[in-house]
Amino acid sequence: MVKSLDDVLAALADPTRRAMVARLAEGEATVSELAGPLPMSLPAVLKHVRVLEGAGLVRHRKEGRTRICTLDPEPLAEVEDWLAPYRAFWEPRLDALVEHFERRGR
Repeated sequence: MVKSLDDVLAALADPTRRAMVARLAEGEATVSELAGPLPMSLPAVLKHVRVLEGAGLVRHRKEGRTRICTLDPEPLAEVEDWLAPYRAFWEPRLDALVEHFERRGR
């Protein structure tokens, strides 16, 4: 379920949550696996997971006592849609800049 764009962007504003999203983009992970590289307690990691779930970015299922998290990319597509007009603005300018430096390097 996609939440508001504000919820998604607020969830992604935190570097810890962005790291979790990046990890989940590689495939599902347990909360313990998400916590592994992070310098925080498991309860703190769970709070971050709940924020991501609240924004619709993460779903989980339980297998026994293990919570397995999966990335839901649908809210990221909404962010992509929101960014599209800005990309149309910047891409020609960045392409021109690359061309400029390529011409100077010859």
